[in-house]
Amino acid sequence: MGFIDTGELRVVERLPGWKGRYFDSESMTFGHYEFEVGSSIHEHSHPNEEVWNIIEGRLEVRIGDEAQVAGPGAVALVPPNTRHSVKALTRGKAIVVDYPLRPNLRGSYERSTRRE
Repeated sequence: MGFIDTGELRVVERLPGWKGRYFDSESMTFGHYEFEVGSSIHEHSHPNEEVWNIIEGRLEVRIGDEAQVAGPGAVALVPPNTRHSVKALTRGKAIVVDYPLRPNLRGSYERSTRRE
């Protein structure tokens, strides 16, 4: 699969206010998120390295004991097995990439029957 139109992928709301469209490359999982103001992702960790690229809006990202407000163009690098959480300060969009693959986010290639 050389090209993917993310607008054609099924939207999944895994947590309230976090709508994502997911796909995998050979070794990485990608999530294209739209988030609502006030929504959050609870503190957690996983064995994957995770990279947050904020496209629109502002997020408060906590990695370990450090928190920072991140806006468009900012990137947050989460090392493997590190506690992290995210809170949306505004509406916006972010692309999240995990390495290696995140099997629990599979179902990525299902096409949407309705666009959001």
